Amino acid sequence: MIELEYTSLSELRGPLAVVSGVSKVGWDEFATIRLSSGETRHGLVLEVDRDLALVQVLEGTSGMAGDRTRVAFAGSPLRVPVGPGWLGRVCDGRGRPLDGGPAVFGASTAPAAGFPLNPTWRVPPAEPVLTGVSAIDLLTTLVRGQKIALFSAAGLPHLELAAQIAAQSHAGGEPFSVVFAAMGLTHADAASVRDALELRSAAGELVLLLNLADDPVIERVLTPRIALTVAEHLAFEMGRHVLVVMADMTSYCEALREVSAARGEIPARRAYPGYLYSDLASLYERCGRVRGRPGSLTLLPVLTMPAGDITHPVPDLTGYITEGQIVLSPQADLYPPIDALSSLSRLMRRGVGEGRTRPEHMDLAAQTLAALARARQAGELAEIVGAGALSATDRGHLDLARAFATHLLTQRADEERTLEETFDRAWRVVSVLPRRELAMLGEDALDACYREGG
Repeated sequence: MIELEYTSLSELRGPLAVVSGVSKVGWDEFATIRLSSGETRHGLVLEVDRDLALVQVLEGTSGMAGDRTRVAFAGSPLRVPVGPGWLGRVCDGRGRPLDGGPAVFGASTAPAAGFPLNPTWRVPPAEPVLTGVSAIDLLTTLVRGQKIALFSAAGLPHLELAAQIAAQSHAGGEPFSVVFAAMGLTHADAASVRDALELRSAAGELVLLLNLADDPVIERVLTPRIALTVAEHLAFEMGRHVLVVMADMTSYCEALREVSAARGEIPARRAYPGYLYSDLASLYERCGRVRGRPGSLTLLPVLTMPAGDITHPVPDLTGYITEGQIVLSPQADLYPPIDALSSLSRLMRRGVGEGRTRPEHMDLAAQTLAALARARQAGELAEIVGAGALSATDRGHLDLARAFATHLLTQRADEERTLEETFDRAWRVVSVLPRRELAMLGEDALDACYREGG
């Protein structure tokens, strides 16, 4: 088959090129662009109007000349090789090797945009993904097939926590893989992520895609799509339980805004495109479990809230789509700085309990959160009337809050705690209160685990 090439570039604008005189070119089609120097670049068709095609050039348009550049269209969307060849590899945001190895090959390919999943094929998320981080495993347990976001603010260790979760998570001995899609990272941050995930990569359980801050902005739009395409095959074709970590989704949305501005689209909230919600949903909704398939795809998008504003469009829309959030607090002078009272896993009940974690898991989590809420109220009251005026019960709850921060929440970035250790620490925390204050816990659980005085 003869490949038809076009040489009529009528306009170059930012990362966009307008090719005129085209025929039978479709939206989202993949394009190969050859410069007069012999360099090859790649692009995606964003829009077609009669004989004009608007092409998004992944490597940027610098150095391209309208009369000396040839563009060929593939006749299909961008496709990604899929299969076990990705495991243990470190690549850039477009899937090109950064680890010195050969290009990644697969027995088959899949479209980077993915396929819409028939809702009737979905199975409700169930069974836990254990992270080895006590505050998450106890209070906001990840469930296989769930999408739960990590909300942070600038300056907080969200990337460090995301890397720790990716390094330590497991599915209780069942086949497990992690796909980590990093977007807009500095070179220093990228190096720290590679170091934190080195052992998981060496074990052949990790796919790491690194899009750096100085990489083309268009590549950042592709990175999460390629990561999810690879993860879908690992989960639904190879039967593995896959955790996809995408950090930082705010960088992704800013790239989307930049492309939208270059296209001259009418902006919506904070100059983001009006289709931001549907674009995020097209990514987040690719997780889940499929009827008749043994694997699962769990999604953890990480995002920084500009100025800590949770009503900013990115966290706001993410909160509508996802099934919970883990919130980091700038007030917490410890690691990880998780705000337990602002965090929530809406599907936690489906993944914990007898036969999954511990029979008393939900009751213990509820009791811990209730006690922390009472401690917060007592702390606010103490600021007004003084700690000496508090009742013995209120002082006991303040002691519990300190025990929670010291014995359960605080954890080293390289420390992986077993579920048994997490529960042992949690019982030590609630045991700071008198037994009569633990009304949410059953008598059997109290008889077996309560230790007066903590």
